[in-house]
Amino acid sequence: MIALTLAEVAAAVDGRLVAADAAVTVTGTVEFDSRKVAPGALFVAFPGEKVDGHDYAAGAMESGAVAVLGTREVPGVPMVLVDDALTAMGRLARAVVDRLPGLTVVGLTGSSGKTTTKDLIGQLTVRLGTTVAPPGSFNNELGHPYTALQAGPDTRYLVLEKGSRGVGHVRYLCEIVPPRISVVLNVGTSHIGEFGSQETIALAKGELVEALPSDGLAVLNADDPRVDAMASRTSARVVRYGEAPDADVRAEDVTLDDRGRASYTLVTPEGSAPVRLGLTGRHQVSNTLAAAAVARELGMPLDELATALGELGLVSTRRMDVFDRPDGVTVIDDSYNANPASMSAALKALATLGRGRRTVAVLGYMAELGPFERDGHAEVGQLAAELGVDRLLVVGEPAAPIHEGATAVANWGGESVLLTDQAAAVEVLRGELRPGDVVLVKGSRYRTWEVADALRADATSENGATA
Repeated sequence: MIALTLAEVAAAVDGRLVAADAAVTVTGTVEFDSRKVAPGALFVAFPGEKVDGHDYAAGAMESGAVAVLGTREVPGVPMVLVDDALTAMGRLARAVVDRLPGLTVVGLTGSSGKTTTKDLIGQLTVRLGTTVAPPGSFNNELGHPYTALQAGPDTRYLVLEKGSRGVGHVRYLCEIVPPRISVVLNVGTSHIGEFGSQETIALAKGELVEALPSDGLAVLNADDPRVDAMASRTSARVVRYGEAPDADVRAEDVTLDDRGRASYTLVTPEGSAPVRLGLTGRHQVSNTLAAAAVARELGMPLDELATALGELGLVSTRRMDVFDRPDGVTVIDDSYNANPASMSAALKALATLGRGRRTVAVLGYMAELGPFERDGHAEVGQLAAELGVDRLLVVGEPAAPIHEGATAVANWGGESVLLTDQAAAVEVLRGELRPGDVVLVKGSRYRTWEVADALRADATSENGATA
C-alpha cells in the first residue's frame, strides 16, 4: 500500500481516531489476519461471534502494527473507529487506487475460469511492469479490497477477479476499484441456484463492462453469445476473442497433444504466430486468448506474446494440476471447485490425457445449483459415461445424481460406484489403481481435495520422493 498517515486513513474511511497520533504513517500492509502483521502495518479487526478480530488487536500492535481499524475501542490500542470494517476496507482501497494515476486495473469475471485466467493475465503483465495478481480466489467484498491494497507507487497493473452471487455484486466491486480493462469469460450455471437463470447471471456479469469509462476496453468472449451481446452495454471500445472467425484475437488450427496441451495459431490484427501451450485442457485455449487480448492491448508485440503464452504455468493450486507418480499413475488435481462447465472441461481433459489408458474420475458435489441441482449432476454423470470414463467414483450422497446419470447411459462399458465420503474414495483407489491409470479429482469445496492429497502423499511415502 502507499504510505498514508492515520489522519488520511480516517478521512478515507469516514472514521475517527481514538488514542492515535494523526501524523503516524502506515508504511506496511493492511492485514485482517494478525499472524501476517509486520512493522508499519494497519490491522483490520472484524467483529465475529466465534472469532473477534478486536481480541487480537493488542497482539497485532506488538507485531508492529501502527494502528487498528475496527468497530469498537480496545483499551491502550490506537484505533481508527468505523461503523463497518468491511465497508471501510473498501473505501480505503478506493482511496489508494485513486492516488495511483499510473495504475491500469484489469477486472475479469465469468462463471468459470476466473482465477486461472487472472493468473494467466498476471503472468503476461508482469513482463510489462510491476503487477499485483496474487494466487488464489480473492474475488469477494473482502478479498477484492485486500488485493487492491497491495498496490503501491511502482505498481503498473492490478489484476482482479470479480465474483458474484447476485445482481449488483460486481457493480459494488467496481465501485471499490474501477476497471480500465474489463474481461468477461463466460456465462454458465455456476451459482444458478442463487441467480435463478442464465439471463440473470448475464445481467450480473455484464455490470463489469458497464463500469468502464468511455476510453476503457471491454474484452469479450465471441464464442459465448451472452457475453458477445454485452458489447451493447458499454460505451468503451470492444475487443472480441475466441475461435469465432470474426473474433479480433482468435485461435485457428487447434490441436491437442497426448498430455491434453493445446497448440494453435494465434491470429490478431497485427498478424499471426504459432502458440504451443504448456497447460492441460482444451478449455485453456479460450483462457489464454483472453489473456492475450489484454496483453496485446497493453503493448506486448505479437512474437513476444506468442512466446509468453507458451511459457504460462499454473499459479493457484488445485486447478488442472497434472502430476505423474513414480508408480506410473497420472493425477489431475482440479479439486478446488466445480460447476457443470468446469466439470465438463475437466472430464474432456481426462478423456484426452487418458487415451489408451484406464481413466478414473473421482467426482464430488457441485454446490449452489438450486433447482438445477439434480439435472446438473446427472448431466455430468452422463457426459463421463459418453466420454468413456472407465471408473467413476462419486463421493457423497448429494452427488448421487452423477452416479445415476452415468449408469443410465446405455452400452457404457465403464462402472460407477457411489461412496460415502473422501476416505472411502481413497480406500478404493488404494486398492484398485495400477500403473498407467489416469485419475481426475474434482468437486466443490467440500474436502474433495483430500483425495488428491492422499494420492500425492501415497506416492511420496512409498517411493521416498515427491511425485
